[in-house]
Amino acid sequence: MIEDLLHYDTQLFLYLNNLGNEGWDGFWQFVTEKWSSIPLYALLLFLIYREFGAKTTGLILLTVTLMVTATDQLANLFKYVLFQRPRPCRVETLKPLMRFVADGCGRYGYFSAHAASSMAVAVFIGLLLRHRYYYLPFIMLLWAVATAYSRIYLGVHYPLDIVTGMFFGGLLGWGFYLLQKWLKNRYLT
Repeated sequence: MIEDLLHYDTQLFLYLNNLGNEGWDGFWQFVTEKWSSIPLYALLLFLIYREFGAKTTGLILLTVTLMVTATDQLANLFKYVLFQRPRPCRVETLKPLMRFVADGCGRYGYFSAHAASSMAVAVFIGLLLRHRYYYLPFIMLLWAVATAYSRIYLGVHYPLDIVTGMFFGGLLGWGFYLLQKWLKNRYLT
């Protein structure tokens, strides 16, 4: 059963990865870069500060820092200790069948830290500001999905890496949102 799942995952990867073309390569390389989201983060920080003030914004920044660190470390645990599934760009039999667009290829890929951290931030911020900005959660989820898909497009993750990363990222985003609410009620009110 696991072998069948991995086979279908590989087939879906090849299909999605080969949808790309050179005209879109630069766009997806830009989307996957962490620095490309700095303008979005700056806007979100402004909205958070405007909504909550300095003290709560500081607490939110601390919580987000811990959350992104947790998603990254959980992804590393899965990649390097628990599963050690090679990235598609490391599988010799896939190289002639796929498009490899990334600048580099890490060793292991299950699960995607990009997908996990972007989904965690999307869920956290979406929950935090949903009452004030109705469409923001949807925009954040779209951004997280685009970031996650970029990893397949570039040839460095399978779809299962992405889905798992988004699942754990969503859970961590929700959990850290609850933690932030508890800390705010306990220490700032």
